[in-house]
Formats: sequence, C-alpha cells, structure tokens
Amino acid sequence: MSSPTDSAALLRAELERQIPAAVELRHRLHAHPCPSGDEAETRDAVLAALPTPHGVTKTADTGAVVRVGGPGPAVAVRGEMDALAVPEETGVSWSSRRPGLMHACGHDVHLAAVVALARAVDRVGGPRPLLVVLQPREETYPSGAREIIEEGVLEREQCRAVVGAHVQPLLPAGEVSCTPGVVNASSDEFTVTVRGSGGHAAYPHLTSDPVLALAHVVVALQSLVSRAIDPMTSVVLSVTVLSAGEAANVVPGTATARGTVRAMRTADRETIHARMAEVASLVARSQGCEAEVEIVHGEPALDNDVALAAAAAPLLRQAGLEVSHSLRSAGSDDFSYFSERFPSLMLFVGTHGGAARLHSSSFLPSDDRVRDVAEALLAGYLAAALPV
Repeated sequence: MSSPTDSAALLRAELERQIPAAVELRHRLHAHPCPSGDEAETRDAVLAALPTPHGVTKTADTGAVVRVGGPGPAVAVRGEMDALAVPEETGVSWSSRRPGLMHACGHDVHLAAVVALARAVDRVGGPRPLLVVLQPREETYPSGAREIIEEGVLEREQCRAVVGAHVQPLLPAGEVSCTPGVVNASSDEFTVTVRGSGGHAAYPHLTSDPVLALAHVVVALQSLVSRAIDPMTSVVLSVTVLSAGEAANVVPGTATARGTVRAMRTADRETIHARMAEVASLVARSQGCEAEVEIVHGEPALDNDVALAAAAAPLLRQAGLEVSHSLRSAGSDDFSYFSERFPSLMLFVGTHGGAARLHSSSFLPSDDRVRDVAEALLAGYLAAALPV
C-alpha cells in the first residue's frame, strides 16, 4: 500500500485519467436503465467495467459487493443501480431506450463515479482496500441496503466505514454538502382506514358516513406536526391518496387515506406514529365510525458520522470543490441502513445549472458531475482510510 501522502496525490491524478471512460459508462447505463428488483443487467455491466476484483459476492438478489485492493479491513463505497418508472424527455442521443424507464435520480452518474474510483485504487493502490457495493432497490421496498446489512456481507468483508455520494440540484455545481449528523429523515408510509355503515346518499342520516369521518381525520392529522412535535425539529406528514366509493349516489362503507410521514429524530418518529393512531380513532368515533392506522416502516434517519465529515471537508477543498455544511432535508435514502451499522458519510454533490429536479423526466446532470461525484467519493474514502 502507498503512504498516506502519496495515496491522496496519486489517486487524484489517476482518478482524473479514469473520467473519460467513466463518462462513456454513464451513457451506456443511462441508455439501458433497469427497474428496481431487476438490476442484474446493470450489475453485470458495472462488473465488466471494474478492474479484476479480489472477490465478488452476490447479495440482495441482484446486487454485489466487490473487493478491490487486496485483503484486510476495507472502506465501502455505495452505488445504487435502479432506475425509475419515468418516461424520459431529455432529448440526448443516449437517452433511455426503454420506454417508461429512466435514470431520473442520478444513479447512472453515481455508478460511473464508483467505477472510476475503483479503477484508480486498483491502478495506484490506496491506504485501504475498497469495497464496491452495487446496491439494488434503493427506490422501492424492500430496501436493497437493508437486505445487504441483514445478510452480513459487509461484516464478513471487514468493512470499517461506508461512503456514498448523491447528486443534488438544490446545490450549485461545484459545491458538495458534507454535513455532520442527521441529513435525511426517516420515511414511513401509512394507511388510514375508516369504517362506517353505508347506504343511500339521499338518506345520510341513516348512515355512518366514513367519507366525512375521513375528511375530519385528514384535517386533524395535519395539526399533529404543529401541536405534538417540538417546533425546533422537523417532521413532515403528507396525505397523498384518498379512496372511497364508486357511485355518486351511494355512501360507501369504507374510506381510506394513504401518505408518508418523515422525521429527523427517532423520538419524534415514535411520537407521531402513536398520535396518528390515537387521533384517527377518536375523530372517527366522533362521527360514528371506527378507524385504524397501519404504518409500514421504511428507512431510518440518515446520520453522517461527525469525524468522517470533518476529515472529508479539507480533502474536498483540495479537489477544488466548495464545501457546505447546511443541507438537511426530509428526503430519505436507504443508505441510512448502512449508517445505522457502520460509520458512514453521505455527500451531496451540486448539479444546479440547467438540471431539472430529482425524479423529473428532464433530469440530466452534466457529464462534468461524474468527476465531481468521483472526487467526493475519493474524499470520503480517504477520510475513512487515512489516519486522522
């Protein structure tokens, strides 16, 4: 292995040499997106672009963990593989050739950057071996990251830290957010089911109307954040789907609402869950109905390791990137399952300058962002691998 000082300089120079090939890979991956749960083609394309590995472990059905740089304790870098069910409207020659599928969240950029870093480590060596984590199902349940953690492959590979980087159009190009502490919220989905007694819409007094009861429940749920949670912390509760009945002249027997609830703190997450069930039940009873709340637990909050963030910041600046420490959002990423188990660092890489928002049909970060994401991953890798 190289000395710490040599590693940083040699890796940065070699990384620059790998960028053109990484951009070509980005175009190929972008043109052939794979949906969540069916990423084997993307995985195999990335495996073919990686250097000859010291070991490949298949995991989470369509994922893989690849060791680069020899045996021993290692630092992992995550590249998520799945595309979104979004019809592409970018107009580039390498746009998606699969109707209704698109890399609208930058995963093509992330994967290309991971490959560039892996090839650089393979070519010139590094202070620690690198584990390339090719993760499926970041966009849907069940989470690919959670499954990788549960299978224990990273423990068996002597993982010591996990690094990720995600493009972010909320930041200007050339800026990277390297924020310590919680940077993304937990994310859970909920369904409220209200049951009453239906009947003819002309005789509402003979019914227990679940539609009216659900309307009151929805309004009451919106007050929970402002009245049950400390205003200095962040919780989001959004009702996004309503469903009841099929005929205009029939009061149905059941009405449902679905949505998402997000929190930056575990205590607030637990509080809001409990209060949702309580409020829904009491409000529905006031209307002569019954209500139950089902919550599907998703990702926990994503907590960046404070020491890793502090060590990565000067390395990012050495690469010519602006560093900020303010970006936190109620968005979620299942990278948080890694941060629950290992010291972890998620870096957000700015793209603003013509790129649309994440998950948009016109989202297309510049190819220059492949370099920025690769530099961010290198900074995170060195922060975890070098003595501080």
